[in-house]
Amino acid sequence: MIDLVHDRESRAAGHKIACPLLTLWGARGKIGAWYDAPAIWRDSCADAVTGGPVDAGHYLPEEAPAEVLAWFERFF
Repeated sequence: MIDLVHDRESRAAGHKIACPLLTLWGARGKIGAWYDAPAIWRDSCADAVTGGPVDAGHYLPEEAPAEVLAWFERFF
């Protein structure tokens, strides 16, 4: 519960993530249908936001390890 309190305080103070951010989500899940994930994270990040959908449901590393690793290798 304290995480939520800290998140709200941080946002209210205008703090943003200060490093590049990789955001991944499962293409077979609901995130891509319900949200524009990169746009949401761009609002919270002062640096570059990259990423995209992975051919998986909820458990990306377990369902598509090679694809997740490929994203990591490009990002890092």
